[in-house]
Amino acid sequence: MIATGIGSMPGQDADDYAEALRVVVGELRELPHLPELPGRGALADMTGRALAIVSGLGADLQPAGWRLTDAPGVDHRRARSLLAQDLDAFEEQMQGYGGRCKVQVSGPWTLAATVERPRGDRVLADHGARRELAQALAEGLEEHVVDLRRRLPDATLVVQVDEPALPAVLAGQVPTASGFGRHRTVDPPGASAALEWVFAAIERSGATSVAHCCAEQPPLDLLLQSGARGLSVDMSVLAPSAYDALAGAIEKDLLVLLGVVPAVEPATDLSDAEVSTRVLRLLDTLGFDPESTGESVVLTPACGLAGASPTWARRALELCRQSASNLSAG
Repeated sequence: MIATGIGSMPGQDADDYAEALRVVVGELRELPHLPELPGRGALADMTGRALAIVSGLGADLQPAGWRLTDAPGVDHRRARSLLAQDLDAFEEQMQGYGGRCKVQVSGPWTLAATVERPRGDRVLADHGARRELAQALAEGLEEHVVDLRRRLPDATLVVQVDEPALPAVLAGQVPTASGFGRHRTVDPPGASAALEWVFAAIERSGATSVAHCCAEQPPLDLLLQSGARGLSVDMSVLAPSAYDALAGAIEKDLLVLLGVVPAVEPATDLSDAEVSTRVLRLLDTLGFDPESTGESVVLTPACGLAGASPTWARRALELCRQSASNLSAG
């Protein structure tokens, strides 16, 4: 059993990024990830980072958020430049690394629910626009993984696709720009196509795709049927009705990331022994023991750590690593 992080870390500038990178690489030796610091602003948040990866589409930053355009605006170019700088720092820190490492990207439906069309309202409102955005994301991800493989030729790459908005998209709960209405429900077959393009692009490029959704009722079956080769969930909110899908993924030796450490500092101190006990109980409920899961089960914080203090962010990753080590040792 090993440990990793979800992606985001606290911080607002280049010095904070350098420190986040040192913490991640130092604590998560078996599955480090590219840190994200959304505290640096819209260029570095989930949407800005994904738009820095998409291929063939432009965007600019408006007061209401990111909007698609005919050509990249200055903020879109700055977002791409910031991603390249972060990758340079990651490459330097990871020189000679030969294990697994992870990067993250916003999924097609979360992106469609947060980015505006050129004429206003969300991309989600336009079938053609959301198809175009999903395909541009898939194409951009192939290029992104090729770049990562060039930078880290000995590493095995995992790409985590973040879909926090997917349950709301499926339930027709995403508000329109006016705030007075809701976008239409997207049915599972309709949602699956965009996910399939993205997961297939990741697999074609030689990386492993993991779908992350930290909702109470994440559509795990849909994500797996669409081609995800792993799942990432928040065990503090996950409904028991989702356990069967989770157990099925473990049984198939897919990567399963279990969010077992709070993303913000709890009121009372938490030890690695307590976290290990929680994981043992969970695995027992799912019908497994630590020895049988190998490195397919990965311990993580419940969600991203952008809202945590730097002290707790380090401690949360340390708890994940220590707990994974405890369980591996028996």
